[in-house]
Amino acid sequence: MTQDNRRFAFAVALAATLITVSTALAAELTGLRGSTPVDQEIAPPPIPNEVNDDKRQSRNYPEQPPVIPHQTRDYQITLNANKCLTCHSRQFTAQSQAPMISITHFMDRDGQILASVTPRRYFCTQCHVSQADTPPLVENTFRDIDTIIGAERSEGSQ
Repeated sequence: MTQDNRRFAFAVALAATLITVSTALAAELTGLRGSTPVDQEIAPPPIPNEVNDDKRQSRNYPEQPPVIPHQTRDYQITLNANKCLTCHSRQFTAQSQAPMISITHFMDRDGQILASVTPRRYFCTQCHVSQADTPPLVENTFRDIDTIIGAERSEGSQ
């Protein structure tokens, strides 16, 4: 048997093994649809209520965009109007008591500060989202760095 034939036989055997293993693993997986086959329709769950308590949520990681602590269902955000800016722009924060948008929203891509919100930060909901009152879809085991460091310090002092 030549070197090329051996390589070809090895490649075919490897491919067959990978297909068998991936098929077996895929059979054990269930998605968000549960055990419902893909070709069948299921009734969607009711749309959950949005959190509307105006309490600021803690962020899970550095530079995470803050979540929106109120409903935004009827907010208009178009090229000509942005409902978010009626409370969060510099001139309206004193009367609305809403936090002002970050100075980064006034910087263009070259780092120049503009007089108004930069076009690349104008559409708020491309980064900021309202929260729904629902249980998590998947388990989240995320721990922020302060928690990890605190746990290591407490283990070290014992």
